[in-house]
Amino acid sequence: MICIIRISGDVKLDYRVRETLNRLRLGKKYTCVVINPNKEEIGMINKIRNFIAFGIIENNVFEKLIEKRGKRIDKKKIIDAKKVIESLEKGKKYEELNLKPFFRLHPARGGIDSKLHFPKGVLGDNGEKINDLVVRML
Repeated sequence: MICIIRISGDVKLDYRVRETLNRLRLGKKYTCVVINPNKEEIGMINKIRNFIAFGIIENNVFEKLIEKRGKRIDKKKIIDAKKVIESLEKGKKYEELNLKPFFRLHPARGGIDSKLHFPKGVLGDNGEKINDLVVRML
């Protein structure tokens, strides 16, 4: 599973980049999605890599993300984070599991360098370090 976090805002973005961000459900700054990508989604990620941070998320961090920032569609139904993760890995959609398909995060505690790429900043492929960033943003 790949976690994608939008870092840049909407000002002075090319319309093609804005459209790609919207198709990945990254409408606002500090919005996060977790997907099991196919070939087309990997191409979209490579197209917008200068505006997002992405990497492979661990299951325990994904579980915390669902518990703290997951929004239910039907407020009466209760969700279990472990069952949701198992179902998503099998190919179910968020809507079938009573979850919105995106997570709204806080700005990172301790700050981020949002204009530089990964070794110095957060843009681009963060690999395993995306887990630390997500925990700081919960």
